[in-house]
Amino acid sequence: MLRVGLTGGIGAGKSAVARRLAERGAVIIDADLLAREVVEPGTDGLAEIVEVFGTGVLTPEGALDRPALGARVFGDEAARRRLEKIIHPRVRQRTAELTRSAAPDSIVVNDVPLLVETGLASSYHLVIVVMADREVRVERLTRLRGMSPAEAAARIDAQTDDASRRAAADVALTNEDDLENLHARVDALWRDRLVEFERNIRCGRSVPRSPESHIVPPDPEWPFAAARLIARLRHGLGDGHDVQHVGPTAVPGRPARDLIDLMIGVRTLDEADGLAGRLGELGFPARPGEWSERARGPAGAGGTWPKRVHGYADPGYRVDLHLRVVGSPGWRFALLMRDYLRAVPEGAEHADLARAADDWAASTGWQPS
Repeated sequence: MLRVGLTGGIGAGKSAVARRLAERGAVIIDADLLAREVVEPGTDGLAEIVEVFGTGVLTPEGALDRPALGARVFGDEAARRRLEKIIHPRVRQRTAELTRSAAPDSIVVNDVPLLVETGLASSYHLVIVVMADREVRVERLTRLRGMSPAEAAARIDAQTDDASRRAAADVALTNEDDLENLHARVDALWRDRLVEFERNIRCGRSVPRSPESHIVPPDPEWPFAAARLIARLRHGLGDGHDVQHVGPTAVPGRPARDLIDLMIGVRTLDEADGLAGRLGELGFPARPGEWSERARGPAGAGGTWPKRVHGYADPGYRVDLHLRVVGSPGWRFALLMRDYLRAVPEGAEHADLARAADDWAASTGWQPS
């Protein structure tokens, strides 16, 4: 199934997006609702809260008195963390249960207000962030929730900044006009990206590569996109797997194909083959066929360098994921060319680029890392 994270700052309109996605057919898992569910009367979550904070956080009816609890933890970092240790694991457990119960071809959307703040972005196939200007959000909070402008501003300032959210976003949905226009944007996202992404993962199919002749101006989004994908791979594969951004889009300011080249270093190609199934689940299915590249530079000696190549199932990206043996000539060459062109941008015009890069490595003491 496709697992989507949905977030946005207070007043941005995240709930409106969640409702529309539900109307399109998404399975919505609301973290706020789960946080209430796991501390309802009779739950072990509520019992632990009372054990830690005392009976003063209960209403006369025995339910959680949220304002009283909020007063206890407001401004007390240690108390807030104790509360999170009670609630967050239970919410994660319920989220996992609900996800497992969804149909295999579902698009499961996790509505998580603090997704970026809690570092959860890399655990999803795709992250949607709902964005709106600060002034728009303040106006909504005063009009719809009865806050004063000062209260609305304080609530906005207590959350992470828009730049951090935007960096985490595979999709940034702007919500500053009417509901009809927001619905149109959500519908297009559902139709053109989410449905296709889910189908591609289920069928083990990658998005086609961009044509080699299609060179575009440098895009400042490339490093952010690569960082999101690398974080997703590291989270999904676990520690110990080195994932790096290589290729032309890893060199700032350089025109290139709109293709994010990533590389995983493996001990053997058999290890690479063993990762294929898990990479497919993460949205990186293997590209069919036998893959190798023409050896270049003094280390090449006219041969070829075998590797494995995976693509990406998300129609919003063009990705080649190369699995190369650590220490092999191909692995070294990919890192050398990236680092050389970052250090010596004019080196791209050299008639013998591979030799120029090797000379630079020898003169600087460069080592792959």
